[in-house]
Amino acid sequence: MKISSIKTEQDYDLALERVNILFDAKPNTKESHELDILVTLIEKYEQIHYPIPEPDPIEAIKFMMEQNGITDAELGIILNSRSRVSEIFKRKRALTITQIRVLNEKLHIPASTLIKEYALVK
Repeated sequence: MKISSIKTEQDYDLALERVNILFDAKPNTKESHELDILVTLIEKYEQIHYPIPEPDPIEAIKFMMEQNGITDAELGIILNSRSRVSEIFKRKRALTITQIRVLNEKLHIPASTLIKEYALVK
């Protein structure tokens, strides 16, 4: 097992190819240890070269609603105001700190995502 850091796109491609070969490695074997190391190196390379931006707060809410089968009406109940949900989704009103806390607790959306600034329609 010869593993080195991933510094170039070619190194990255080779590491991905090797992961594909090792993907079904049995636990606690040399191959599974190599797989673990390669995956860690690939993740680090991707964080640097292919960063994923945090989602817009409103899009994050909609995504989590879809994932959890929550309707706009149900979100209105969670936030204690159906009309507020409409205003928030139309970007006419910003999320309040209380709403952020509730969404974080009930929908498990990271507070760091919900507190991001986003454009409002005037």
